[in-house]
Amino acid sequence: MSAVFQRRRFLQVSAAAGGGLLIGFHLSGCEPNKNGDRKDPPAEKAVGAAATASANRGAGLAPNAFIRIDRDGVVTLVMHKVEMGQGTFTSMPMLIAEELGINLSQVKLEQAPADNTLYSDPMLGGQVTGGSTSVRAAWRPLREAGATARSVLVAAAAQQWGVDGATLQVADGAVLDLAGKRSLGFGQLVDAAAKLPVPKTITLKAAGTYNLIGKSHARLDSADKTNGSALFGIDARLPAMAVATVAACPVVGGKLKSADDAKALAVKGVRQVLKLDNAVAVVADHMWAAKQGLAALAPIWDDGPNAAMSSATILADMMTASDKAGAVAENRGDAPRSLGEKGRRIDALYELPFLAHATMEPINCTVDLRADGCDLWVGTQVPTMAQAAAAKLTGLPLEKIKVHNFYLGGGFGRRLEVDYVVQAVSFAKLMKGPVKFIWTREEDIQHDMFRPYYVDRLSARLDARGMPAAWFHRVTGSSIMARFAPGAVKDGVDPDAVEGARELQYNIADMRVEYVRHEPPVPTAFWRGVGPTHNVFVVESFMDELAAAAKLDPMGYRRALLSKAPRMLRVLDLVADKAGWRQPLKAVAGRRVGRGVSMQFAFGSYMAQVAEVSVGPDGDIKVHRVVCALDCGQVINPDTVVAQMEGGIVFGLTAALYDQITFEKGRVMQSNFGDYRMMRMSEAPKVEVHIVASTDEPGGIGEPGTAASAPALANAVFNATGKRLRKLPLDQAALKKA
Repeated sequence: MSAVFQRRRFLQVSAAAGGGLLIGFHLSGCEPNKNGDRKDPPAEKAVGAAATASANRGAGLAPNAFIRIDRDGVVTLVMHKVEMGQGTFTSMPMLIAEELGINLSQVKLEQAPADNTLYSDPMLGGQVTGGSTSVRAAWRPLREAGATARSVLVAAAAQQWGVDGATLQVADGAVLDLAGKRSLGFGQLVDAAAKLPVPKTITLKAAGTYNLIGKSHARLDSADKTNGSALFGIDARLPAMAVATVAACPVVGGKLKSADDAKALAVKGVRQVLKLDNAVAVVADHMWAAKQGLAALAPIWDDGPNAAMSSATILADMMTASDKAGAVAENRGDAPRSLGEKGRRIDALYELPFLAHATMEPINCTVDLRADGCDLWVGTQVPTMAQAAAAKLTGLPLEKIKVHNFYLGGGFGRRLEVDYVVQAVSFAKLMKGPVKFIWTREEDIQHDMFRPYYVDRLSARLDARGMPAAWFHRVTGSSIMARFAPGAVKDGVDPDAVEGARELQYNIADMRVEYVRHEPPVPTAFWRGVGPTHNVFVVESFMDELAAAAKLDPMGYRRALLSKAPRMLRVLDLVADKAGWRQPLKAVAGRRVGRGVSMQFAFGSYMAQVAEVSVGPDGDIKVHRVVCALDCGQVINPDTVVAQMEGGIVFGLTAALYDQITFEKGRVMQSNFGDYRMMRMSEAPKVEVHIVASTDEPGGIGEPGTAASAPALANAVFNATGKRLRKLPLDQAALKKA
């Protein structure tokens, strides 16, 4: 059925500069109350207080997002999110186009400038792209804004024709009067529409009447990315721009001791050598000269307090920390008491490694620092954080820092950080003129901010039926939120570190989840899938252990625990059916075959995966097929959902099979794709994605695929070999036949 909402301060209509219609709206939206009205958003007071600042910009609007329709009928959506492969530059315009009554091709996109006042996302507390939240946060506000624009355009046409607006229709960017056999394009109506008041009520389309939503559409950015015209941060070019490459101390906390400036400056094309306490940069006419100059510079480092750090010392410290009681993240019943009661007790220890992001586009930032301002050309998930960092370093006011954001050649959480912006601006303060700083692949991997190392201790007690009567899970690892968003850490619990551990769908009476914060001397950051990527592997592997201990089918074992989770059960049944769970696997000559399942609820979406593998005599693992079933609520663009599942699954399998960051003498041992490898096309499995039809509010899709793939893989390997591997990446040598 259609949704009718009463409007208060949520939307505003005005004339755009130079003519046309401007629809301003607040991204936080409003929640309907029991009468069907909309409650004012929590941020309304703050936005109202910012109206004066907004007026100074010439907008005069309290809302924090905008749609413009000009006199040519062109619809422009000012995008507060960035595009890094997840498809937001197509799915979000679809929401506007659906309600406005236009073709997707009629929407143009304009990247929003850095401005937390105007473009803050309420789900993330700032102008941030991440956490699989883009469509979830925009689902209602964008549709309501499109419906409001449609309403005032129809009202303007009705006024001009002297007819009842209810008799008019909208299609292809025009208002139609079928009875009078006439039409007016949006461009002909915008000036009149801009003078009309916001309608008191708007009606959103019912799910069964969508023309765009729920149907696959080619991505709007595909053509430019295919023909090479799409611009990423690394493509920034300015007149008289220099190019620099950098080297930071290979040991965290170390300092620069010396460098041979003369040899670097002797390289043809090298212009300048820049030095910070812990890093050097060689500025040149082009990247090749900069790289040659950096090699000639041969910096010598003082390794500092972490010179003896190694993976072994880090792990030893984490093991000690994990023996201590942690802050309670979730507590149902009395798990400690229940664990001591009669029944079989199962204990397990899991480890997950540090991981690099290894985005296709290496870290880069172009800076033009002047006495009166600073411009940044960069691909970032957090433009306002980049702006604030530059302002702090330069002493310039925020409005003098301009962030020119680009397509991102991969984010995965790496570009939620601004360490590279800080470094680039710090170097730029030592020279004059614009300069593009580019990290080599080696610098990108060895000076990443890594996914934390985790140690997890789990215990369960099985009842007489073999089902878990008690569940205990202690997570030990770094707290990213304590640094990134300290206000989110409550009572010692980092919500990201335990996400996927405390929201279990399983009906277990006695459950306790604890968190022990332990900070190794290694910088850590979000990684695609964030908390669930770690916790789902641990939880779903351990659940498989319990099923094996009870000698029960792992699929049926999970089903029996989902009596209070109907959506999860529906997804699990779908994946079992599509994977042919009860059918025997085809034999693979000379190899052991196995099948494994995992399930999760994360990012507002329900998912289950089944992986089919074979293991060779030497322990080598081949993933042949992954079947994914997903309930992510109302699907916007099905093709994007499938693509995100396919890419996320391969991303997760790659890490589970091959990747880890290790340390020796304070240094990262991996440096490039030779030793931090990616899955090859010849190694990639067949991926099948099955989507549950739903009209529930959308869930996230950018990260779930990654989180669920590792446990499905590990469980399949156990099914094939009888060996339980509790540490990632999977030790394939341990699977070698005796």
